[in-house]
Amino acid sequence: MADSRETFLVNAFVTGWPVKHSRSPLIHGYWLEKFEIAGTYRPEAVTEADFPAFIQALKDGSSGFRGGNVTIPHKELAFRLADRPDDLAEELGASNTLWMENGLLHATNTDGHGFTANLDERHPGWDKIDRAVILGAGGASRAVIQAIRDRGVGEVNVVNRTVSRAEELADRFGDKVHAHPVGALHEVMSGAGLFVNTTSLGMDGSEAPKLDFSVLASGAVVTDIVYVPLKTPLLVQAEEQGFPIVDGLGMLLHQAVPGFEKWFGRRPAVDKTLRDLVIADMGSHG
Repeated sequence: MADSRETFLVNAFVTGWPVKHSRSPLIHGYWLEKFEIAGTYRPEAVTEADFPAFIQALKDGSSGFRGGNVTIPHKELAFRLADRPDDLAEELGASNTLWMENGLLHATNTDGHGFTANLDERHPGWDKIDRAVILGAGGASRAVIQAIRDRGVGEVNVVNRTVSRAEELADRFGDKVHAHPVGALHEVMSGAGLFVNTTSLGMDGSEAPKLDFSVLASGAVVTDIVYVPLKTPLLVQAEEQGFPIVDGLGMLLHQAVPGFEKWFGRRPAVDKTLRDLVIADMGSHG
């Protein structure tokens, strides 16, 4: 009977280099247990040089995986190697979720879904705004900019130390997106209904500049995609200045939902038990 069960075992992965610190196995393991699904989700550390061979094994079935998540530094290459990237992945030029379907490797990017679903859960109505400010123009900002634009926010202002990188994103995402140097941050924040930090400022207890959030629109939401620490220095500042805040952990949790559904056939929910489980893991690892 063990062999029969093995035949129907569904396997998925998270791959990156390195990947040992990923909390995705904890998240998907929780859902597999909750649904009592005969499946696995495990980390696969793959170098950049070995990544094409890893994807080929996924395509030809020899890896035993139905699909998986892709993290740094493989997201761009995963997109290029996929047979059927969707429109989100096409515009971003990067994929974080892969699955086999009808013999073809499909790809999407669920980071934007994770970002908006987190805000929807923690602060419903956040999107009833005219303007948003995004601090940072690195790779992490792309899906956030795309998601905010696609939600219908009329003006998305990207502020970055190297303004040419912000300009590149404005060119990529269309006329609703505008680029600004850091010196314009205070002016750009004036009257905005959403402020998003996509930089590493404040990560792992590092320093963050003092910002005057008082110029934001009344009731504006401040969020950070960094989730270690859970309440970053920028979120602490915003809360002290009277603004609602949303931490970045929910983005990690919600971005995992679509992939699980693709691989295992059930759509999971992000609940308090899962959130507490990940927070406890964060605490146990410093």
